[in-house]
Amino acid sequence: MEWCAARRAPEEERRVRANAREYNEKFQYASNCIKTSKYNIVTFLPVNLFEQFQEVANTYFLFLLILQLIPQISSLSWFTTIVPLVLVLTITAVKDATDDYFRHKSDNQVNNRQSQVLIGGVLRQEQWMNVRVGDIIKLENNQFVAADLLLLSSSEPHGLCYIETAELDGETNMKVRQAIPVTVELGNTSQLARFDGEVICEPPNNKLDKFGGTLYWKEDKYPLSNQNMLLRGCVLRNTEWCFGLVIFAGPDTKLMQNSGRTKFKRTSIDRLMNTLVLWIFGFLVCMGVILAIGNAIWEHEVGVCFQIYLPWDEGVHSAFFSGFLSFWSYIIILNTVVPISLYVSVEVIRLGHSYFINWDKKMYCAKRRTPAEARTTTLNEELGQVEYIFSDKTGTLTQNIMVFSKCSVNGHSYGEVQDMLGHKVELGERSEPVDFSFNPLADPRFQFWDPSLLEAVKLGDLHVHEFFRLLSLCHTVMSEEKSEGELLYKAQSPDEGALVTAARNFGFVFRSRTPETITVHELGQAITYQLLAILDFNNIRKRMSVIVRSPEGKIRLYCKGADTILLERLHPVNQDLTSITTDHLNEYAGEGLRTLVLAYKDLEESYYKDWSERLLRAGSAPEAREDHLARLYDEVEHDMMLLGATAIEDKLQQGVPETIAILTLANIKIWVLTGDKQETAVNIGYSCKMLTDDMTEVFVVTGHTVLEVREELRKAREKMMDASHSVCNGFSYQEKLSSKITSVLEAIAGEYALVINGHSLAHALEADMEVEFLETACACKAVICCRVTPLQKAQVVELVKKYKKAVTLAIGDGANDVSMIKTAHIGVGISGQEGIQAVLASDYSFSQFKFLQRLLLVHGRWSYLRMCKFLCYFFYKNFAFTMVHFWFGFFCGFSAQTVYDQYFITLYNIVYTSLPVLAMGVFDQDVPEQRSMEYPKLYEPGQLNLLFNKREFFICIAQGIYTSILIFFIPYGVFTDATRDDGAQLADYQSFAVTVATSLVIVVSVQIALDTGFWTAINHFFIWGSLAAYFAILFTMHSDGLFRMFPNQFRFVGNAQNTLAQPTVWLTIALTAVVCIMPVVAFRFLKLDLKPELSDTVRYTQLVRKKQKTQHRCMQHTGRVGSCRSGYAFSHQEGFGELIMSGKNMRLSSLALSSFAPRPSTSWIETLRKRKGCEGSSAGSPSGAADKTLRV
Repeated sequence: MEWCAARRAPEEERRVRANAREYNEKFQYASNCIKTSKYNIVTFLPVNLFEQFQEVANTYFLFLLILQLIPQISSLSWFTTIVPLVLVLTITAVKDATDDYFRHKSDNQVNNRQSQVLIGGVLRQEQWMNVRVGDIIKLENNQFVAADLLLLSSSEPHGLCYIETAELDGETNMKVRQAIPVTVELGNTSQLARFDGEVICEPPNNKLDKFGGTLYWKEDKYPLSNQNMLLRGCVLRNTEWCFGLVIFAGPDTKLMQNSGRTKFKRTSIDRLMNTLVLWIFGFLVCMGVILAIGNAIWEHEVGVCFQIYLPWDEGVHSAFFSGFLSFWSYIIILNTVVPISLYVSVEVIRLGHSYFINWDKKMYCAKRRTPAEARTTTLNEELGQVEYIFSDKTGTLTQNIMVFSKCSVNGHSYGEVQDMLGHKVELGERSEPVDFSFNPLADPRFQFWDPSLLEAVKLGDLHVHEFFRLLSLCHTVMSEEKSEGELLYKAQSPDEGALVTAARNFGFVFRSRTPETITVHELGQAITYQLLAILDFNNIRKRMSVIVRSPEGKIRLYCKGADTILLERLHPVNQDLTSITTDHLNEYAGEGLRTLVLAYKDLEESYYKDWSERLLRAGSAPEAREDHLARLYDEVEHDMMLLGATAIEDKLQQGVPETIAILTLANIKIWVLTGDKQETAVNIGYSCKMLTDDMTEVFVVTGHTVLEVREELRKAREKMMDASHSVCNGFSYQEKLSSKITSVLEAIAGEYALVINGHSLAHALEADMEVEFLETACACKAVICCRVTPLQKAQVVELVKKYKKAVTLAIGDGANDVSMIKTAHIGVGISGQEGIQAVLASDYSFSQFKFLQRLLLVHGRWSYLRMCKFLCYFFYKNFAFTMVHFWFGFFCGFSAQTVYDQYFITLYNIVYTSLPVLAMGVFDQDVPEQRSMEYPKLYEPGQLNLLFNKREFFICIAQGIYTSILIFFIPYGVFTDATRDDGAQLADYQSFAVTVATSLVIVVSVQIALDTGFWTAINHFFIWGSLAAYFAILFTMHSDGLFRMFPNQFRFVGNAQNTLAQPTVWLTIALTAVVCIMPVVAFRFLKLDLKPELSDTVRYTQLVRKKQKTQHRCMQHTGRVGSCRSGYAFSHQEGFGELIMSGKNMRLSSLALSSFAPRPSTSWIETLRKRKGCEGSSAGSPSGAADKTLRV
């Protein structure tokens, strides 16, 4: 990304003086102009061409074009290469220009936005691009923030203002910012014009939630934090106006610092194709060398005898030099083994697949009006090869819509409804929810089922009152009152919103806040608490506290946080209560609920005064400010009194268990990486069917030291090995043929799962233990990592990528999943409750986890299948086309004479064979989408890379060479002695060229018809239309009209018409086509009969179903046409009783039905995957139908 400002040396600190442009300009800070575009009118052509020729393929074809411009070595006209090359370069350039045009348009729109800037004591309208560091800007309600500003003052009391940060982090909830007290009174332009404070702060960085600096003004200094900053991209809300000092502008703003480009991802097919192209180039050089040597020998032995009337070209003085020139000539002629159209076609096919994903109505969420979106076009076929899925839990597997479900207060658990006998009442059997009509401010959407909690509130239970008082005070929620009594809470997390809403319904209503007060209506009485301090939540502290002073003057700290953190900070007097509450917490976590612990502490006035002074000094410390604050927070949050715990329900998304079950059947391993506690994560694992009671064992790794973790992993491996040996009963493992299996553990018997905590995972990811952890985890069917950080999520994904040759997919919905999404081969973002940062970082996005099943099993599998069939056919048709020149070289003195005319060479890959293979690559299917979902085992060939690999490539090349031999030698043999109808000799160069070219086009057209598994009108039109286009162009080029217009270019008038009018020629073409195609048909027939693939069996059963339905309809229509007066319950004619008893009519249906039942026999795919043999296991197995068992 480029910017308007020139590159500068990195800053160590930033100094900004208000209203002093000349002072600030000497530091050469960036202006507020941004430039995300790459080109302008002058630089577009040279820069774009330079970028395009960074591609090896484009450089290769440019090199060939230069060779073709040398008359001594070129037997082809330059336009045979320049036409497709220019076409490719033009298409790419137009695409780049279009993208850059929109970037220019976006840049201009942003740079030309208007802002009020204080210049010379007067507010002036200035474009954003003209704003400079040190300027003071006035913002009004609903305006975007132009740059990163230090908030100076606002229209709200105490210098407050409200902002929305959706463009920064995707969160639509309002956040509050506050000016430092010393600048709050700077409310008019005359005061602001005299403001000359200087800010010294950190240099530009991309940390959205951190800012450190100091304001120096009037010989005093004031600490600055992120709470005093308004960042570019935010929108001012519910605030009439505010003033801010520009600290960072343009590319230095945190928004632009976070606009780095996503890492470019390539598919495994791309990498394989690059290797194969290098091999083909080596093969091309070898062919050129062979033909060059042949030319040198021929010129030395034979050509020297014909020097009188067939002299060497000027400058050629020896047979060796003639061979050298011939080498380059053949490099030009044979280059079509890798045509430039290959790369264009691949991109067109990928683009088509991306549109299919975008247009898929079955992946459209009507509730959120969100379609699926392919945010990249380069990874579609990789979706058909995924082996590992790494999923976030909250918001991905669950809905991230939090509901206050249960709580524990002073050792009493609430939320469980019981009948008269004390038995638990299930949800469907419950009576009406608790009636909150006594509270006019209650949220009507809130439901709670245990009336005893409301009774405790009404009876004045002090512990319950204090419990809900804490929930109404200890938070950062913003309250907006649209009308009297209609409250709207804006919370930074759904958990916090659920807790404040629960307190609201039970009579402790949070109404409003200022920077210094919080107003709560407690059972109808308005009480205002003085807010002394907020000890905010972060991922390290995992807790949040507020210190408030009650109207009676009592100072109390309220704290809520994770149980692992808070329980160890309680006063020893809470021991008994802690034990009871811990039991409740374990019970809640076992039900999959999210838990928090609540505690409080009374503070002495003298202690608080001393502590607050130290807090003020720590906040203004020039260095290690956060460390000083953390120590002070830790000091005051000790010896607290336990109040109780909350349990919030986060329900599973619709279709999650079914999706995970089907993906597991497709041999995809699913790992859940979550920040939740172990019990909650495990319970969700059972709920979504990742973990089942049928599993052999679930290993839990909770070690706190390296040795403990290593020992737990070792024991897990030993148990799996021991169980496997006992099940196999002495049968030995064969050596794995697949390089993907690195450990014998991957062939174990039984199903296992692994659960590991974050602190244990930190040790397991160390260099000396990561392989042990990976081997243990990969041997398990499911893996759940709990209490993990965003960095650990990415490390786990990177570990699997590093050691396993497998495609990984990461899916998440929050900002904490971004690193994982970017690290995986494929990143999927869910547009949920946690903003859009995950979506912006992803390759694919949709709104519900269940759509992942369709993305992989339908779109991914089809994309992989289509791309593989396209590549196989493409290499086949081009080798069949090009190798004819090689064989012809042995009959033309190795003179680099082409078999076909140059127009056919130019149009072969552009017109005659391009559209049919594109149609197959875009539309082909082996089975319908319903069958792809019904039979997940169909997905496995992609994981094993069976459809296009080096072996398949060599088979395609061999078929192409075989076809080229027949296409050349059959017409050559026929033309040796063939005559025309009039007795004249048939053989001449042009007639031979027309015959060979026609045979080639017909053979490759029939071949693609055989390869096409799903016919559409477009396929028919492209295949037969391409054949028709070939003949139309052929006859046109040999017509009298073109000869009259271009006599030097089209000299062979009527040749095509005369040649194709001969029956001998058509018989030759027919013979060639039959001999080329019949072996392919025979091989496929035998393979289908003797060793059918899973997709073949699925298609067969589908045909059986259709046939049975047709027969059933026929019997329905013809079965009863007699008189209605008949009193018989049976038909008058003879029935099918004898046929049924014989079993003959059951053969097809029983085979079809047995195909759908799981069998213990192993499919050929599983044999390839596992290669596990047990002696004598096949001795008693039935043959025949078992070989064709359909694995579901």
